[in-house]
Amino acid sequence: MLSIAQGNTFYETAAILGLAAVLGAVGQKLKQPLIIMFLATGILAGPAVFGVIRSHDQIALLAQIGISLLLFIVGLRLDLSLIRTTGPVALATGLGQIFFTAGIGFGICLALGMSAVSAAYVSVALTFSSTIIIVKLLSDKKEIDALHGRIAVGFLIVQDIAAILALVALTTFGAPLAQGQSALGISLLMAGKGVGLLVVVGLLMRYVLPRLMARLAHAQEMLILFAVAWAVLLAAASEWLGFSKEVGAFLAGVSLAPSEYRDSISSKMTSIRDFLLLFFFIDLGARLEWSTVGSEVGKAGILSLFVLIGNPLIVIAIMGYMGYRRRTGFLAGLTVAQISEFSLIVAALGVSLGHISPQTMGLVTLVGVVTIFASTYMILYSQDLYRILAGPLKLFERTNPYREASSDTAVETTVADAILVGLGNYGSGLAERLLERKMKIIGVDFDPQSLERWRAHGISVLYGDIADPDLYEQLPMNHVRWVVSTVRAKDVNLALLHLVRFRGYDVKVALTAANQNEAVLYKQAGAHVVLRPFTDAAEQAADALMDATDILPENVDWPVAFQEVRVKSGSVFAGQSLRNIPLRAEAGASVLAVSRAGKVHYEPSPDFQVYPGDHVVLMGPPKTLKKADDLINQTQSRDSADKLERFVIVEMEVFTDSNWLGKTLAELQFRQRCGVTVVGIRRGKDRITSPGPNESLQPGDRLIVIGTSDKVSQLKCGVSA
Repeated sequence: MLSIAQGNTFYETAAILGLAAVLGAVGQKLKQPLIIMFLATGILAGPAVFGVIRSHDQIALLAQIGISLLLFIVGLRLDLSLIRTTGPVALATGLGQIFFTAGIGFGICLALGMSAVSAAYVSVALTFSSTIIIVKLLSDKKEIDALHGRIAVGFLIVQDIAAILALVALTTFGAPLAQGQSALGISLLMAGKGVGLLVVVGLLMRYVLPRLMARLAHAQEMLILFAVAWAVLLAAASEWLGFSKEVGAFLAGVSLAPSEYRDSISSKMTSIRDFLLLFFFIDLGARLEWSTVGSEVGKAGILSLFVLIGNPLIVIAIMGYMGYRRRTGFLAGLTVAQISEFSLIVAALGVSLGHISPQTMGLVTLVGVVTIFASTYMILYSQDLYRILAGPLKLFERTNPYREASSDTAVETTVADAILVGLGNYGSGLAERLLERKMKIIGVDFDPQSLERWRAHGISVLYGDIADPDLYEQLPMNHVRWVVSTVRAKDVNLALLHLVRFRGYDVKVALTAANQNEAVLYKQAGAHVVLRPFTDAAEQAADALMDATDILPENVDWPVAFQEVRVKSGSVFAGQSLRNIPLRAEAGASVLAVSRAGKVHYEPSPDFQVYPGDHVVLMGPPKTLKKADDLINQTQSRDSADKLERFVIVEMEVFTDSNWLGKTLAELQFRQRCGVTVVGIRRGKDRITSPGPNESLQPGDRLIVIGTSDKVSQLKCGVSA
């Protein structure tokens, strides 16, 4: 196959793409970014191994278009608000890391025997980190909205801007002067061309592009075609003016960034970008001269260690000085433990300008391969790394990390009903429902904006991640009933269960499962309650459709409808008999049936008690059923809620020496004598739901009982009496 491909561009491309697909699958198994696999494809397909690549010009053309689209999307997604929202830390960390990495790296390169020009190129290449890789990894780990994630994205944007400026400087002032040209003259000429280019692009942004985009938006295909054409056209114009193609492509993206179609264009062009970037990295791998690269392995190892260790330490030190916790600094610092595609682009430009040798380009590429490979695993297993290094990292943390501690109010709270971990969409909804039920909660999240929003509602909050063991030292774990995690991360939730058990906290744990398999796993691991947002939402949606008001057929001339209402846990009438619910008097509705645990009680008596989770079937005029629903689920006032005891459900075994044996539920009179209700009996493998009054108890029966906590406790004391 490989021999057949040689000499035919189409066959050659097919062989390269097939090899890239295979290596891409291997990369997925190894949890590696595709950049590494694409470089490996170029190396294997290049002259060093199989020698498949012969059509260098065609591949180089596709590579150039790919780089143009990369810079176009960078400009398109340029969001300076991310820098503003993370405060000065993004700018300070971004610029500080660039300054210190370049300075220290330059010194290391000189010490390794490089020339000043080569050392300058390599040291600049060491400063840039891959926004594409980092954003993907943080998104996969659900950390993109965490404080360290926001800060990381902020200073990565700073790095991208610095990379663009470096490309502008190199293409503007890096080319050798022609005879008779002065440095000042060429500088003024290029400055004039740059200003002219910016003015033209600005005018097009103001008067032409918005109208043109609105017309093209009627057909998505035309919108994407125009975006690609605009990126390549401006890239070509930039090169014609004496700048690099990358600068023009970046400006093309910036010019479309204010458009309302930005997100649509970006999402659809990302796949095109990734496909064409494949050829850039393949071309780069294929052009490596291994006869010279081999001599650079020692230098590459030293520089890689500097990037993997030195860059994160620089970020940790800067963030620690600015008042951030060592954990935040460490997790953000790991995102700069690799060099980026921009590093390779700058080095490739240096080769084309004649500033550095292919040997130096190979050195930068080796450093890129090593650091991207290693840093990927460092980020994936960042929590484990932090637990190992937490002690020594205290050196980089202030006594009072005021930047984060300023938003914490949980330390002021000594007693609460529940600690709610995760205040995203699902967590926020759950928090609202718990507050409606007058529960006192402590919110924990690593999104500063979510914490600020809930702190404004008067809720105690704490910035943190449940994966951080130090977090629990700041929470009143011995004074809460529940720890609820809405985080949908299996490893993190299992770690929470383990830590609660290991430290002996007397709390119940509720975990959020993404699927049925996780739900079973959490139950087996000891979770008291498993929340399933997607399943529960689907069930509620189905209930809403099935329980919607049913109007009688048109041939029945009677203004009546039927509706099923679920009794919520916070209802004032939970635990009350039907005679105490003024449905007929206040809403004009009647109770036809009550569904409980799969059994329907038709025409229940006035003494029938309803409990949370019961479904009450109502009949009445259509306009009054909504009022009846509101009446049944009327919540307690705060004063009365504090006085009333909560209902609990327990399971109790009937022992062989119990005086309950052989007696029926009617004879035992649990409701009349003890104030509790038997809602089920577990008898071996049988499940008796809503047992009748004539059901007699047998040895080994397990009673499912509902009632107030004090009544249930009194009953438990007399189980074997």
